[in-house]
Amino acid sequence: MDGYLPPGRPEVTRSLQRGLVRFLVDLNFAPLLEFGLPNRRRADAAGLGPKGEIWLFEIKSGPEDFRADRKWTDYPEYSDQFYFVTEMGFPESLMPPEPGWVVADGFGGGLVRPAPLHPLPAMRRKALTLAFARTLAFRRAGPPKALTLTTS
Repeated sequence: MDGYLPPGRPEVTRSLQRGLVRFLVDLNFAPLLEFGLPNRRRADAAGLGPKGEIWLFEIKSGPEDFRADRKWTDYPEYSDQFYFVTEMGFPESLMPPEPGWVVADGFGGGLVRPAPLHPLPAMRRKALTLAFARTLAFRRAGPPKALTLTTS
């Protein structure tokens, strides 16, 4: 059940997104929600740091969301550091030992556990940085306007 959220959890996900974005901005990272990866997966969020570092984030609205989704294992190879983002009170016993962990709410976030650093190969970093920039630019441009052809 990829992407399934139990009823009533979308508002938690939106709150976690807001808090994560604020957390990233506080760290001087450019935030991006829903970042497509070359392996056809989509990370819930990405951050591009001031030194070109790339962090990916998997947002979990609760234990049910965590148990229903294992696609996150495909993300770490596309980041320097990979993190889960949860609410305060998420069961630590569910959290895998390797990824980092950020706790967030609608007002901000805090680092519970830093992710191990796995520097990206230079060519992958370049491709991901370019994808990050293009994704932001296309979102900023908005949907294309329909062309109207006129005849004189």
